[in-house]
Amino acid sequence: VKGTTRGTVTDIDGKYQLKVSNGEVIIFQSIGYLSQEVIFTGQTTLDVTFKDDVQSLEEIVVVGYGVQQKKDLTGAVTKISSEDFNPGPITNPLQQINGRAAGVNINQVGSEPGVAPSIRIRGITSLVGGNDPLVVVDGIQGDLGLLNQIPPSEIASIDILKDASATAIYGSRGAAGVLLVTTKKGKEGKTVVEYNGVFSVETIAKKLDVLTADQYRAVTQERGITGFDKGGNTDWVDLISRTGYTQNHNFAFGGGKEGFTYRASLTAILQDGIVLNSGSENYIARVQAEQKALNNKLTLTYNLNISNLQRRFNGPGAFGDALGTRPTNPAFVENTDEYFVDTDLFNYTNPLARVKEIVDGDNVNSLFGSVRAAYEIVDGLTATAFGSWRLSDRTYEGYQSRIATADGRNNNGIGVRNTNRNDERLFNFILNYRKSFGDHSIDVMGVYEWQKGDFQGNSIRGINFPNDNLGASAIQNAGTFPEGNISSFRNDRTLVSFLGRANYSFKGRYILTASFRRDGSSVFGANNKWANFPSVSLAWRISDEGFMSNQNVVDDLKLRAGFGITGNQQGIGPLNSVVLVRNTGNTFFGGELIRNFSITQNANPNLRWETREMYNVGLDFAFLNGRLGGSLDFFYGTTKDLLFNYQVPVPPYLVNNILANVGEATNQGIEFSLNYLVLDNDDFKLTLGGNFSSIRTRVVSLNGRLPLGEQTNTDFVGWGGADIAGVGGQNNDMSYLIQGQSLGTFYLFRHAGIDDNGNQLVDDINGNGQIDQGRLSGDRYIAGQALPKFNYAFTPNLSYKNWNLSMVIRGAYGHKVYNVRRAQLSLLNRLGQSNVLQDALSTGMRNVNEASATDFWLEDGGFTRMENMTIGYRFNTSGWNLVEAMNISFTGNNLFVISGYKGLDPEVRNDGGGGAGIDTGIYPRTRNFAIGLNITFK
Repeated sequence: VKGTTRGTVTDIDGKYQLKVSNGEVIIFQSIGYLSQEVIFTGQTTLDVTFKDDVQSLEEIVVVGYGVQQKKDLTGAVTKISSEDFNPGPITNPLQQINGRAAGVNINQVGSEPGVAPSIRIRGITSLVGGNDPLVVVDGIQGDLGLLNQIPPSEIASIDILKDASATAIYGSRGAAGVLLVTTKKGKEGKTVVEYNGVFSVETIAKKLDVLTADQYRAVTQERGITGFDKGGNTDWVDLISRTGYTQNHNFAFGGGKEGFTYRASLTAILQDGIVLNSGSENYIARVQAEQKALNNKLTLTYNLNISNLQRRFNGPGAFGDALGTRPTNPAFVENTDEYFVDTDLFNYTNPLARVKEIVDGDNVNSLFGSVRAAYEIVDGLTATAFGSWRLSDRTYEGYQSRIATADGRNNNGIGVRNTNRNDERLFNFILNYRKSFGDHSIDVMGVYEWQKGDFQGNSIRGINFPNDNLGASAIQNAGTFPEGNISSFRNDRTLVSFLGRANYSFKGRYILTASFRRDGSSVFGANNKWANFPSVSLAWRISDEGFMSNQNVVDDLKLRAGFGITGNQQGIGPLNSVVLVRNTGNTFFGGELIRNFSITQNANPNLRWETREMYNVGLDFAFLNGRLGGSLDFFYGTTKDLLFNYQVPVPPYLVNNILANVGEATNQGIEFSLNYLVLDNDDFKLTLGGNFSSIRTRVVSLNGRLPLGEQTNTDFVGWGGADIAGVGGQNNDMSYLIQGQSLGTFYLFRHAGIDDNGNQLVDDINGNGQIDQGRLSGDRYIAGQALPKFNYAFTPNLSYKNWNLSMVIRGAYGHKVYNVRRAQLSLLNRLGQSNVLQDALSTGMRNVNEASATDFWLEDGGFTRMENMTIGYRFNTSGWNLVEAMNISFTGNNLFVISGYKGLDPEVRNDGGGGAGIDTGIYPRTRNFAIGLNITFK
């Protein structure tokens, strides 16, 4: 009660009791929300709804090996809480944050069940070293596969470390950024029981218009093509597809009493893909508990996740077969259930037989758990021991029957069975000291960390099965196991680290953070086992200065600057630095059978991690009583010692390629995010939010010194190509790594028209009277780049009483896509053998010179997508006996795409690997509509 010492605290449900007289003012306060003052007028019940404090300076943000208040951050860190997650049929946590953070590009290529999107934080920084961020779930470190083992509805927040001053604490694993995932925990008080469910229906968002059977007959008759008509009238795409369904079910309960809390959940994520016989089932069980002991000086935390993921694949290849197969072929032999095989075509595959009869899937059993013990030795000094274990067993089984594929027929059945086990363990010990004295505060941390991964597996492939009844489940039935088709492996990698970090704050205005990490890794060459990764960053809270005290516009203004060095060891396997040999068959000599071995890999004792140096300058701001807030960041990074596979001479090398650290690339950009609370009253609330990023990665050099001392002179490397004519011909490079240019630069011939015979003409750019072939042809030119020049997202939110409307609209522009699939379906010389697109008739192109990939198939890849739109309603549950809260929602995903791209979807692979920006065919992108229900029981 304002002006008195009378007050109270609500229980976990927000209930409270307070003695108040008429006319007195009650002050309501809660961390993260704006305080409210209400005049008491005699009511027996008084409820308030808090308004978000956009400034939220006291908000806790997770950083490496600890937490900080948002106001004390000096690095580029973005926090996304569960209330800001994208709703709907979420199958992977990355979908929840798509479009929610500047500089974080999440790329969903098609909608194949069980296939996760890729994520790139501040663009592409490596060629073959890997660009996936490190994932840390409640302290457990892993790759992106770790996200498949977490129920999306059990995540409380995701913190994204973007600049090197924030990620350097993770040393040789932090170059591509870090995702810090915090899961939901139990709370003291009443037991909470929750159910979260979503059901969605999916359809193909876009189809390519290939010729129907009637159109095909008319066109071929007009052109005098005969012998192809097998009497069918088949829409192959329609025949192999269906309506897709996704179900998410999560049941969770938790609670606790003084000194002990717990939470447990069971989750099922079930998908039936829109292509027949494709789907995914993911079952996850999770339990977490926290126990206080020794007069609350000791805190013990336990986490355990167990999951089973089953996937059935039927990907882009099946859909490509359906697009290209003649519509005049029937699916079955007339009046039988026998699949039709066109004996006039070489290696013919019936698309329906492929998706119905092939076995292609895996089963992954995973476990990860951790135990943390934190003990407060004296006031401000805490010692923490943490251990985690992650175990994953994957079994893959594939079988091509005699009726499923041409290869299956030719080999009397092909069976494959692979098993892989990953066993990863981590231990760290942390000493942390926090102290405030006067205007000064310090936070010092020291860590020792040990990580080890053990990886093993085996593979077997057999052919010539007596029948198709058992397939690869009983692979011993195979009559033949060709040489090299039985293999096994085992290797391990160990990382030992020493690290420290110090935070210093003076009056809360001037903040310094410095960290240092030293890593030693078993995977590197003998001459480079250890490396150092320092960082330093500063922040100045301008809004706390005296000269800002007499204004009422600026609520918060903080300037940040930082520098750090991080490493990347993703692209290096456990044995890449040493000579490897393998069996290469048998030889009879002197009447004896002698096994042959050959060297398959050169040694590289100088092999080491890539090193990334990054500078970052940022500004955080909030104006107008916290209604307008955001951040602006500029960064510049250099990746040195680029990992790349180089061609080398034999001799002096033993084989003709080697993985080496040679070359340099730069990565620079700008990020901007903004949120504005436009309207906020008793009934309406409107927030407009969005972000923008522009990032460019440029190849500076691919030159350097190789292990034997020779200097490379490589400044022009092919980085991706495809079979344009679709006949298994030359794999022509289309994108390149060119010194001084963006990664994935399209270097192409120029289309010059079509001659009277339907042959594509190529422009003689250098004017020498002929079309020069090869990568360095003078008739090629730089036609564009595969990576977008900028990405953006717009995230408005409107609420009216119990209704809520949220949207995510995102897009990318400034890049190109090479439409190989369209090229393959546009060549009229394929008429009579396969199908073509309807617009191929107006194009009139019969043949292309596959060695001369032209810009005719290069298209603008820019797009704007309605990623997510959700309408939700919160029921008034007062007076309900069993239900404390209930919400229902209706979600549409991928409702529309604005793009000039003529393929299935403008989002194709651009994750940084070779082939970025080249569309060779994808699993169709779907449009889905979902209904969701969230219930909290009393």
